[in-house]
Amino acid sequence: MELKNVKWSLDQFMEVRSGVLGQWETGSGVDLQDAVEYQNGVAPEKRFAPALMRAKEAGITLAQPRAGVATVEGQIELLLHLQNVGLADLLPVTIDSYTRQNRYRECIVGLEESKKTGRSMLNGFPAVNHGVAGCRELFEAVGRPLQARHGTPDARLLSEIVLASGWTSNEGGGISYNIPYAKSVSLERSLLDWQYCDRLVGLYEEMGIRINREPFGPLTGTLVPPSMSNAVMILEGLLAAEQGVKSLTLGYGQGGHLLQDVAAVRALEEQAGAYFREFGYDDIEITTVFHQWMGGFPQDEAQAFGVVCLGAQAAALAGATKVIVKTPHEAAGVPTKEANAQGILATQQTLRMLRGQRMAMSKQLQEEIALIKAETKCLLDKVQELGEGDFAVGAVRAFQAGVLDVPFAPSKHNAGQMLPARDNSGAIRYLEFGQIAFSQDIKDHNRALLEERAQFEGRSVSFQMVIDDIYAVSKGTLVGRPV
Repeated sequence: MELKNVKWSLDQFMEVRSGVLGQWETGSGVDLQDAVEYQNGVAPEKRFAPALMRAKEAGITLAQPRAGVATVEGQIELLLHLQNVGLADLLPVTIDSYTRQNRYRECIVGLEESKKTGRSMLNGFPAVNHGVAGCRELFEAVGRPLQARHGTPDARLLSEIVLASGWTSNEGGGISYNIPYAKSVSLERSLLDWQYCDRLVGLYEEMGIRINREPFGPLTGTLVPPSMSNAVMILEGLLAAEQGVKSLTLGYGQGGHLLQDVAAVRALEEQAGAYFREFGYDDIEITTVFHQWMGGFPQDEAQAFGVVCLGAQAAALAGATKVIVKTPHEAAGVPTKEANAQGILATQQTLRMLRGQRMAMSKQLQEEIALIKAETKCLLDKVQELGEGDFAVGAVRAFQAGVLDVPFAPSKHNAGQMLPARDNSGAIRYLEFGQIAFSQDIKDHNRALLEERAQFEGRSVSFQMVIDDIYAVSKGTLVGRPV
């Protein structure tokens, strides 16, 4: 099938679907009519999209952790702890790495070892292997809306199974779950595969079932300039809307500079709404998700709690609809359920104390929002130009040309020429532009801000700044100053 930003016909979808469900034996357990009937029976309080819209209307930020282990029993125990002890508003199921690469046979070994040893030998939940029966058992055991969180370039079978199991949200996208996660998967392939996932959601929508979709905002989570991630979010949102998605949660990963983080979330929501209206998607429910710090964490638990709470503060002051919570054990590896719950409780305390508060508009905040929007428009204008009006084709060509360029991404389809660094206040700026088609005044502004930092630190603007900034938070600061 040729990649175009055009809604798949039902015949096209069904022709591909038989092959998708045949990828693994549990695919035979998916029946669309049965899935719709099951979804119709899901209690309102366990539906993702309404929970997000209620929070948005009330001006409340919801808290959601990450969490995944190998067995159904272990995942139920984990999620009930996060629900009842950690007081999570929304629940995740983090999918294991084998499933993310469609290596279902290797999950069998991990599952068997997990059952023998009594501890998870997979770094997440192998939903495809558990099939509809196992995923429904999990869903029925918890009392909050359930979302699949993963990192899968080809999530077609996974999406079929989790939606048939009553889960009402699915994270990911053809860019955000490819460029930061995979080395060799082509964008044409992943965009087509995610068009399938979004057309599936569109089918549910046509049958009266609202499913929430959430592109992955942090990308690599390492010094990603807000305009680059916002451009990808709006782009993936437009592609999803074309396939019939009506509930979109657009993401942003914490940069650490409070004002810039607030500006980024507000710019994203406002600009996305404008783009959706411009291209005829007037009935989209737009919500936002703020991801707490995705980079290196301090080893010390008390310091790690400081990073967690700063992320909660930024999410609240920005007015994000939900926040993805990190834990005090981030530097040590996979957190215990107790540490995970502590991260949620610390976040919830911060959110409660800031309820009703927003960062007031100031000249500096207004200027930052305007800059992010201007940079984002430059990026999306070029995508549209390269695609001759087609955003799917334009996305592929933009990455080929280096016009879209995600810092530190493993994909060979990413140019890797753009480099970011922090300015003197800690905001993330563009140090090397590569082939990004910014106007000269935007380039000059970014350069001037980095020169200001260089002068303050008594050194030249260089790649050393980038290295220093990457490790700064784990060492207890935001800006990587020379020793």
